[in-house]
Amino acid sequence: MKKYEVMYIINASVEEEKRAALIESLSGIITNQGGAIVKTDEWGMRDFAYAIDHMNKGYYVVTTFEADNDCVKEFDRLMGINPNVVRYMIVHREDLEKK
Repeated sequence: MKKYEVMYIINASVEEEKRAALIESLSGIITNQGGAIVKTDEWGMRDFAYAIDHMNKGYYVVTTFEADNDCVKEFDRLMGINPNVVRYMIVHREDLEKK
């Protein structure tokens, strides 16, 4: 399995309990597809450099995980259709791969 990192922004209007459940469910997508969560960092509420969909701030989360290509494709698909995820980016982390 390859190592990846995903950074995503949750809509600021999502309540704290629902936000925690959303982060857990997004991590569950990876683990249900056979991947493994290495680390999750919650950066918290941050201001945007520019307005996105009439919003000026969002809740930032960074998750490092291990997964195969099918898992990443499904995760990408589900992140794209989630209405509470404002933006996201998945990056393959070659620097974390064992050499």
